Amino acid sequence: MQTFLLPHLPRRAILLSVLAFAALHPFAAAADEAARFPSKPVHIVVPVAAGGSADKLTRLIAERLTERWGQNVVVENVAGASGTIGAARVAKATADGYTLLQQGEGLTLNAILFDRLPYDGQKAFTPVIKAVVNPQILVVNPKTGINDFRGYLARAKAQPQSISLGLPGNGGIAHVAHEMIAQDTGAQVNYIPYSGGGPATLDVLAGHVDATLITLAAVTDHVRAGKLRALAVTTAYRSSALPNVPTMGEAGLPGFAVESWQGYFAPAGTPAAVVAKINRDIQAVISAPETQAKLEDMGFKVAGGTPSDMARTLAADRVRYARTIQTAGITLR
Repeated sequence: MQTFLLPHLPRRAILLSVLAFAALHPFAAAADEAARFPSKPVHIVVPVAAGGSADKLTRLIAERLTERWGQNVVVENVAGASGTIGAARVAKATADGYTLLQQGEGLTLNAILFDRLPYDGQKAFTPVIKAVVNPQILVVNPKTGINDFRGYLARAKAQPQSISLGLPGNGGIAHVAHEMIAQDTGAQVNYIPYSGGGPATLDVLAGHVDATLITLAAVTDHVRAGKLRALAVTTAYRSSALPNVPTMGEAGLPGFAVESWQGYFAPAGTPAAVVAKINRDIQAVISAPETQAKLEDMGFKVAGGTPSDMARTLAADRVRYARTIQTAGITLR
């Protein structure tokens, strides 16, 4: 039997061989990076004030990810300018998966509404996962005397601007959805913009404004307690969290349907293997029976799917909402 001995290679040759392997096998390096992720705390920026539905959703997911990853997942509320301040922070962050953005259709809306943004609205972020879908819900302070959706529309048409409607954000999905209602019915209200769903809800509860159109999860408990009166949801289906609340189609606006959603983004350029790892882990978290039940009780429906699925949602939103925004003449600067 012959024995073959490898020639002795100088250290420089070995180093060059290793570098050549890495250059020729980038996927191996990326896979190794994803396998180690996360090796330090992860920050999720929520671009609205604390207390709203997006904040509640992200804090629940962050708690479950902390348990899964063994690393702290920190939620940061960075409100202002319809979510663009928080988005800008993430757009400028290192593209390594350790800084994420919670956003939904607002990312698309801002790209349409603002003349200028401190980031490219269509290129600055990598979709990670569409986590949940949910209705917007129209609620009023019971002292308004408005008992149902038809009564709301009748007053808003007979007495234009007499109803004050708190918006969770100027130019957000609630604003655009209500403009769809206005364009279909002629109803006119007085819009009062807030920095998020939490502050808007507090002022409706206190009677400072009459109503709000808001993500259902933000007000579920208040409706159940009788502190707010729910008139209708914007989706084509009722919510299992508030099954007695009709859809707007059932309540007087046939064919109307707007489904809101919330998801997570990474800065553009984040390695695909890291994005895939975060996607899989969030998918696992939101699909766990206990978490899913909690989300549904809050008013969310678990969505999930791939980053590509989320990209297709973004493309469809751009087409639909651009028409409403242009017709209404809504602009933000």
